[in-house]
Amino acid sequence: MRTASPSTVVILCGGRGTRLQERTQAIPKPLVEIGGRPILWHVMEIYACQGFRRFVLCLGYKGELIEEFVADSDWPDGTEVICAPTGIDTQTGGRIKMIADHLLDETFCATYADGVADIDLARLCAHHDAHRALATVTVVRPELQFGVARIAADGRIRGFREKPRSDHWVNGGFFCFEPAVLDYLDEDSVLERQPLERLAADGELAAFRHNGFWECMDTYKDALMLNDLWADGDAPWKVSEPTVR
Repeated sequence: MRTASPSTVVILCGGRGTRLQERTQAIPKPLVEIGGRPILWHVMEIYACQGFRRFVLCLGYKGELIEEFVADSDWPDGTEVICAPTGIDTQTGGRIKMIADHLLDETFCATYADGVADIDLARLCAHHDAHRALATVTVVRPELQFGVARIAADGRIRGFREKPRSDHWVNGGFFCFEPAVLDYLDEDSVLERQPLERLAADGELAAFRHNGFWECMDTYKDALMLNDLWADGDAPWKVSEPTVR
């Protein structure tokens, strides 16, 4: 059933975080801290401060530690957090397929447990509802890791641009899905590959362009950068009144 205001948020929390081994040998990646709080908390706050109160966490690697985090947190009244074990090595699409019984047969949101943004979720959901496709993916233009040389036709370098934004749009997570998307998933599906490719081929995948702040905590360097933003009081995704204590 298509709903203009989805109630459920699926968060993919099962990965091993192999490029963050400095932090993830003892804890799962979603519990790596930014400003003294797990990045999972930051992701959930993005949704919670915009009215979402029902979360399904797809657990995998060291999922029992995420269950402890949920049990020890003080959630606002009316919040439901479901911890759903989905296997250690299950792929992203497979994890969503496995929690189908928790999705209430209505439009739902989904995202990763390692990306933060100053995204307007009401606009995302309205965009999804307006275009009537089965799936919407938020796309972003990430900041490039290196500076870019400006080269003239004669081969001489005329200057540099320090870490510009990419000219290409990439998957930034923050999805809206209709229940029929589950028909595109198998228990071994990698969401970002065949399922999204098939949806695109069928004309059932739309893009929501986000031009604001977006960062993914993929490496130790990313974690340091996000911690620095938080410490400096310059974290664009930060909400003024946290809902989870």
